Amino acid sequence: MHSLLLRYAKRFLMSLGAMLLLATLLFIVGNFWVLASTARYIDDNINECRPTDVAIVFGTSNWTRSGFRNPYFHSRMRTSAQLISDQRVSHLLISGDNRTQSYNEPRAMWRDLNRRGVPADQLTMDFAGFSTYDTLVRARDVFQLDNALLVTQSWHLPRAVFIGRALGMDVTGCVAEDESAVGEWRLKIREWAARVATLGDLFLWGREPYFLGPAEPIEVKSAEPTLDEAANSPMEVIELNKHAAAKIAPPASQVADN
Repeated sequence: MHSLLLRYAKRFLMSLGAMLLLATLLFIVGNFWVLASTARYIDDNINECRPTDVAIVFGTSNWTRSGFRNPYFHSRMRTSAQLISDQRVSHLLISGDNRTQSYNEPRAMWRDLNRRGVPADQLTMDFAGFSTYDTLVRARDVFQLDNALLVTQSWHLPRAVFIGRALGMDVTGCVAEDESAVGEWRLKIREWAARVATLGDLFLWGREPYFLGPAEPIEVKSAEPTLDEAANSPMEVIELNKHAAAKIAPPASQVADN
């Protein structure tokens, strides 16, 4: 009886070891796949970020749990405002969590960007961006975007770009100006695990977004005037060239508390 128990225990430990080894290999291979397949679509310098009509800005809290300003939030806002100022993009889709009345990421992003000089008619808020996956599925299916520039931190962009391209979108990434923060290593470890989970979301269990809703396409007007406009109103041409066109002004209900 004793030898039988030892035999079963040995088999169990061998099976457990094999499963741990397989899980480790999947973890490494999954991360390598995401990183290697997206590297060429990500630009570290804002001056190299590829121009497009719409940039998608991923939400996060503007304050940390310890009560300090969240450097990741402000890096994303600075970078996004600069993209508008440089006319690399014409419109920002700001997407984040708004599960409760007291927590509203898109509204905080809207206010910060507006204070940085981004006009209201160049901002659209997505209140159901509960995750990276949800934000990108909604960008494609609700806001009808085929291509976009993604704005977030360098450790988050590979997964975001991977999801977007797996969904059939032509997306590239622009690294938000990075600032080191206490406990960043925890976020990076969580991100390594999230990349592997993303492969399951996309290719195994067919994850659906938490909330989809009806289509609300973003219509971005061309910043270039037509020949008729150039001939009939030169002052308007100057104004058009001065400001990137755009746009969908957010309803008043979006700016107010929900």
